[in-house]
Amino acid sequence: MIVHVVDGTYELFRHFHGLRRFHESDPPLGAVVGVLQSVLQILERGETHVGVATDHVIESFRNDLWPGYKTGEGVDPELWSQAWPLEGVLLALGVVVWPMVELEADDALASAAAVAGDEQDVEQVLICTPDKDLGQCVHGSRIVQVDRRKRTVIDEEGVVAKFGVAPSSIPDYLALVGDKADGFPGLAGWGAKSAAAVLARWGHIEDVPDDAGEWEVAVRGAPKLAATLQADFAHAVLFKDLATLRVDRSLLGEAEELRWRGPTAEFAKVCDVIDADGLVSRAERLAASRTGAA
Repeated sequence: MIVHVVDGTYELFRHFHGLRRFHESDPPLGAVVGVLQSVLQILERGETHVGVATDHVIESFRNDLWPGYKTGEGVDPELWSQAWPLEGVLLALGVVVWPMVELEADDALASAAAVAGDEQDVEQVLICTPDKDLGQCVHGSRIVQVDRRKRTVIDEEGVVAKFGVAPSSIPDYLALVGDKADGFPGLAGWGAKSAAAVLARWGHIEDVPDDAGEWEVAVRGAPKLAATLQADFAHAVLFKDLATLRVDRSLLGEAEELRWRGPTAEFAKVCDVIDADGLVSRAERLAASRTGAA
């Protein structure tokens, strides 16, 4: 069994801005149709177990922890108006959807990957998003991250090659260097090279010695960086907490729940509304082929 968990919010943004680049005007729910086609393509490749996580609202519990955390400010209203219809369309297709409110879509992806990864029958889990936060979920070559736009797969070795740290250190790494997309700045003076060098040796910010002379790695400006980490350690811990994905195992009982069994009776009506009638026959043919009816 191979499990795909898809970042629906990212896919919506990707298709929305893709339409804007190539069309003077886009249909009212064009990005929704794009995501629907994208998920259907996964199924048409023969994949059987698929779940999609979405941000039902942009704000989450993290906004209560840090006032600068990302909000819906600046998001195109035409884009966000398609977020809720997307959830309904995917459900009509027969795909499991996690519409997140308190937690974020990234947390749902981490949760589903953790549950599926615990099962012996699961050969591999593919987390379909380029978001660097999800690097912390990667495990060997069994739980991997997929950038579908670039057609790249990142396993544990890939995470180390890209960031210089193991997956378990990704939240620490982001705490030091910051995450502009999520709205927290990291610590002054710390950059990708210094964070990678120190964390490759010590793993977590809590284990980094106060005295730079004890770091056992050569880092430019180490005494100043050590002083910054000590003085601003509370912020470092907070930023690490923001970057740490939550695992809520109540979102998925077992991986078999993600098996696609065909579109629901509502799918044709939904496709008529979003002007995507051609997808109905594709989904029905695919479902029929899997039951031996075709």
